Amino acid sequence: MFETERLLIRPYTTEDLPFLESLVSDPRVVRYIGNGKPRTKEGARLFFNWNLSHMKEEQPLGLQLLVEKASGEPIGHAGLVPQEVDDVTEVEVGYWIAPAYWGKGFATEAAAAFQEIAFDQLNENRIIALIYPGNIASCRVAEKLGMHIWKTIERHNKEVFVYAKEKTPPI
Repeated sequence: MFETERLLIRPYTTEDLPFLESLVSDPRVVRYIGNGKPRTKEGARLFFNWNLSHMKEEQPLGLQLLVEKASGEPIGHAGLVPQEVDDVTEVEVGYWIAPAYWGKGFATEAAAAFQEIAFDQLNENRIIALIYPGNIASCRVAEKLGMHIWKTIERHNKEVFVYAKEKTPPI
């Protein structure tokens, strides 16, 4: 577990499944994620297990639960996820926020923390964010992190922007 100014960030547990189910079944949340379709309870369980498969101590990838400190409520998840782009494995910083918390800077706060982890702890040379062109809010988060559109790819028969940021060498 670690924290930012307003968030506690920790790995998911099975007790968090009801929240995860609410997140992945909300059409507003998943509109620009994957195939854009909400998931069932079983789909949420499969997503939970997929996410756990990336949580290894030597390289802690995967999405982690975001808990608002002020309320103690889960508000979304964020983290670092391996993604294949043009047959190369890249590390993506991902962030999903529940609609009640949109527009409050939580995605930027969480993504910035994970960007720091990718560069400083995991020693990644580049991070990416895969964002559908219509997802203006996520594009803004990536830009606030200093990311720029690197290329465009196709996923699920849709155009996707690949935002990227290179690690800045120490001075």
